[in-house]
Amino acid sequence: MSTLTYPETGATRLGPLPDGYHHLHHTARIGRGRAAFEAAGAAVTTWRMHRLSGARVRARAERAEAGTRVEISAGIGPLRLSVPCEVIWTAYEKDRTGFAYGTLAGHPECGEESFIVDIRDDGSVWFTVMAFSRPVTWYTRLAGPLVPVLQKWYARRLGHTLRRIATT
Repeated sequence: MSTLTYPETGATRLGPLPDGYHHLHHTARIGRGRAAFEAAGAAVTTWRMHRLSGARVRARAERAEAGTRVEISAGIGPLRLSVPCEVIWTAYEKDRTGFAYGTLAGHPECGEESFIVDIRDDGSVWFTVMAFSRPVTWYTRLAGPLVPVLQKWYARRLGHTLRRIATT
């Protein structure tokens, strides 16, 4: 059985993010009202957001729950990269929904990433991606500063996808 590849398990829930990693924090307004919040929260926790953003998802559960193993893959043909993760924590709350997963052996990075939807007092709905990671494999080390750029691009893509889901 695989184990997490980093010791700071759960740091994306409460912060602060640990030193020695690249940090990602992306927040985007995705809609307004309870219906938008519920649609976005369901899309995040059922893997729909990832799938509609172009990733393949293989999960051992239909909905994010702590301990669920999930494999996210992207790319084409021999350039497809699959990354194994495990859901670390979930939030199924009145005004906050989402989860975080951490890296398992075989992932080219080590660290954790969370995906949270929240509704604020003014009714606005926000999506936040928070992560800490560092390279593990030769090719992620070689990619150097390109990896954080790609991570930020993907976080923005997820936000755009979620905005479409929340406003339809």
